[in-house]
Amino acid sequence: MPSVPVQRSAGSAVTVRLDLWSVVCPGFKVHAPACLKYDTTDPYAVRMDNYVDRDETVTWLFARELLATGLSERAGTGDVSVFPGAGDTRTVFILLRGEECEALLQAEEEDIRTFVRRTECLVPLGSESDHLDLDALLLRLLESPSGR
Repeated sequence: MPSVPVQRSAGSAVTVRLDLWSVVCPGFKVHAPACLKYDTTDPYAVRMDNYVDRDETVTWLFARELLATGLSERAGTGDVSVFPGAGDTRTVFILLRGEECEALLQAEEEDIRTFVRRTECLVPLGSESDHLDLDALLLRLLESPSGR
């Protein structure tokens, strides 16, 4: 089936709730709901809020390109890796590594693909630099106490 070209959107953000599963060991998964967020003010990044058994939401920040690439091949070597499930499974795995632990999350491939497509309606992959406001970024850096 031919793919539909990505259309531009008038919005500036995409938010998608996901039903993720934490793979504790083979055959045992725990529900780990999350929310993926993309905002054109930070066109290279995706935020993932995890709602685990803590009082506060845990937020991970990683490259949108990592998420897009991880749909078809292993991507990421640092704190976040994304890779497709083996065989004909329609799953994507997101491996999160922290200082004290790591978590392997399983997502439906179509949910991740839909999120990436929606972000591309705002900022096509590869055109992120066209959406950066470098003047505003420089001004923020110069005004911050750490920028002096």
